[in-house]
Amino acid sequence: MIQLNYRDSRPIYEQVKDGFRHLIIQKVMTKDEKLPSVRELATSLTINPNTIQRAYRELEQEGYVYTIPGKGSFAAGVPETDGRRKKELLESFDKTVKELKFLGMSPEELMERIRNVSK
Repeated sequence: MIQLNYRDSRPIYEQVKDGFRHLIIQKVMTKDEKLPSVRELATSLTINPNTIQRAYRELEQEGYVYTIPGKGSFAAGVPETDGRRKKELLESFDKTVKELKFLGMSPEELMERIRNVSK
């Protein structure tokens, strides 16, 4: 389900969070599908349960997951709230585009890259 890359510079909880976010956005996990328990996932990934708890808490804050006390965490589907995540990603995108332009990438090359990713 979720795979970790220990060579990745991102913290483990972010990798877990991104993994579940990807599964939810790609509709691999359907709305109301139960996520593995914190303890179960921590054991299978051999990481600290607090790391999983942090990832779940942040996913809940972003609207990707909801929790029912005593029952567990469930996929909420793709959040359609205030567009906060889209705004974050667009800001990151803008920063990346500016840096790529500074490094000599042309607008045409950037557009071609976007077209290829969009396929």
